[in-house]
Amino acid sequence: MSLDAVVAGLKEKVGEDCGLGAILKFDFGDDGILVLDAKQVPNVISEGDADAQCTMVISLENFMEMAEGKLDGTMAFMSGKLKIQGDMGIAMKLGPMLA
Repeated sequence: MSLDAVVAGLKEKVGEDCGLGAILKFDFGDDGILVLDAKQVPNVISEGDADAQCTMVISLENFMEMAEGKLDGTMAFMSGKLKIQGDMGIAMKLGPMLA
């Protein structure tokens, strides 16, 4: 799975305004970084690093499993497959949007 495919899927899931009202970063390690700027409408998803209120550190493979409903976000966090830096409340709001 490529980062471009993740961007396309994420844009489809969050739409123009996901209601998050925050900036969220996805750190996929060597596979790249995505930033969801949900402070502006329409929401903007971009590649590259930026300051964010919450950063989710996860492998691209595990992220795809979460997005497909094969990996529960709480279980991913508890097992160390997902690390949250910053405001955990923002990450918790994202879960239902990806479902």
